[in-house]
Amino acid sequence: MSGICEGRVVIVTGGGRGIGRGHCLEFARQGAKVVVNDLGGAVDGSGNAAGPAEDVAQEIRDTGGEAVANGDSVSNWEGAQRLVNQAVETFGGLDVLVNNAGILRDRMLVNMSDAEWDAVIDVHLRGTFATSRWAATYWRQRSKEGKENDARIINTSSASGLFGNPGQTNYGAAKAGIAAFTIIAAKELERYGVTANAIAPGARTRMTENLGYGAIEVKEGEFDSFSPENVAPTVVWLGSSESKAITGRVFNVSGGNISVAEGWKVGPAATKDDRWDAAELGKIIPDLVERAAPPASLFGG
Repeated sequence: MSGICEGRVVIVTGGGRGIGRGHCLEFARQGAKVVVNDLGGAVDGSGNAAGPAEDVAQEIRDTGGEAVANGDSVSNWEGAQRLVNQAVETFGGLDVLVNNAGILRDRMLVNMSDAEWDAVIDVHLRGTFATSRWAATYWRQRSKEGKENDARIINTSSASGLFGNPGQTNYGAAKAGIAAFTIIAAKELERYGVTANAIAPGARTRMTENLGYGAIEVKEGEFDSFSPENVAPTVVWLGSSESKAITGRVFNVSGGNISVAEGWKVGPAATKDDRWDAAELGKIIPDLVERAAPPASLFGG
């Protein structure tokens, strides 16, 4: 196969289903060698099965591509290292890491347990850190040896993290953390020839069926704007050599829409050459809020 990722070695976590599966297939179609990572668990993270990762890897091989399956948990420190090592040992290197694995344990804050909090933070935030850390270590070592990298980290944030969604304080906090992690990692890893970007995808998956996406019907021949495969082209392009100048960015991707998410910035301000007295802020802060842009909706508007 040939394409914009010809010969590049790619890891996709959570690659056995949904959006991750779409990433794997499109990377392979564009010429990449793919390590399909998936624990094979339920939406809430429970259980495991080798089938999902192996099925996608086999689908790639059946069409003439190169792929292997991996069933390690990305939140496990040694498992994340094994994942990176497998890519290097199987295909001779690593060029792209796509952090896509995730789970859901939605609950309103007043009812959320510490286990539900920890499980979601563990997979999303720790999982993104662990795999990125081992990949970055590999690329830094190459750089120290005088070798050039043209490498990519592509993380998965969410509208819940960027704009907020009730019932997802755990998930949203993890996804907001991933966006911040991406921006900082981009600054740290630039010296090694590594870019870091993130996407906030919108698609019909096991994790979004409860939002009503599963009830949307698409007539035959019509464009399915909620298909998870629609997210892959942006991720694959970000994983290619063509994206070398793009780093530290978060993109909203859904259907045929791509937009750049613009993060925190300084808005209306009040300044004086002395310490503020708390009693006088009753006139100051409400005025600042009145002049500031309102919080964005879940869809960024």
